Amino acid sequence: MDQPAPLVPPASVEEFRDRLAALSGGLPKRLRQCAEFVAANTDRIAVSTVAELAAGADVPPSALMRFCQMLGFSGFSEMQRLFREAYSPGWPDYSTRLRNLKEGGAGRPAALLADFVEAGRLSLESLAKSLDEPALDAAVGVLAGAGMVHVVGLRRAFPVASYLAYVFDKMQVPALLHDGVGHLDHRHALQADDALLAITFAPYSAETLALADEARARGVPVVALTDLPASPLARGAAAVLRVTEVDFGAFRSLSATLALALTLAVAVGSAREG
Repeated sequence: MDQPAPLVPPASVEEFRDRLAALSGGLPKRLRQCAEFVAANTDRIAVSTVAELAAGADVPPSALMRFCQMLGFSGFSEMQRLFREAYSPGWPDYSTRLRNLKEGGAGRPAALLADFVEAGRLSLESLAKSLDEPALDAAVGVLAGAGMVHVVGLRRAFPVASYLAYVFDKMQVPALLHDGVGHLDHRHALQADDALLAITFAPYSAETLALADEARARGVPVVALTDLPASPLARGAAAVLRVTEVDFGAFRSLSATLALALTLAVAVGSAREG
């Protein structure tokens, strides 16, 4: 009797989603948990380990491995490779994003405003529901007790970092912004009684991660403001604050991130006054 041909793994993220949707019905409990969690968190596949995804789905790693094989992959590594290759170029460049918006009929200024306001609202609501209060308290404690607060955030995170430095200055909290201007390196300013507030989101800034590593090597505590649980910035951090932004047309606002940053800065200023 002929054996059925082995299932060919999905060749694209779109094909992966189609196959996942087709297989989701009638699965055993643990495999169904895997399917539901992966479907809701495809952005985590490229940056998470088997153990992290399994924990998120509340299943043992062996169940997640069976789930990968059920989709046609040889194992988790092959599934992860699909997503890493798909997202390795990063988000589309800005000319592509603008062209996509125009082709989708969303180019009118008033329509854009409404869509970005809605994305911001959803981001803020998500932050309010998912905020880790103990982590926020821990972050405030670390920064309030620091002799100097070093702040770093480059690329998309730079507006957040520069705003934090501005607010700290207005509240007379000693702070140093590591902005990379002129390729000047301020890492030697890190002292044992200081703290580093580092901000980066996927795709993560190598410069920010390097400064965080330097701080930890010098015994300086790091407060991480980032997005995913598997963010490399979270490793070894004294406190981790996570925030995600809803995008529109591949443009991600900073609505929730700035709200969290302002909360953090004012709480630190209040704690130092007390």
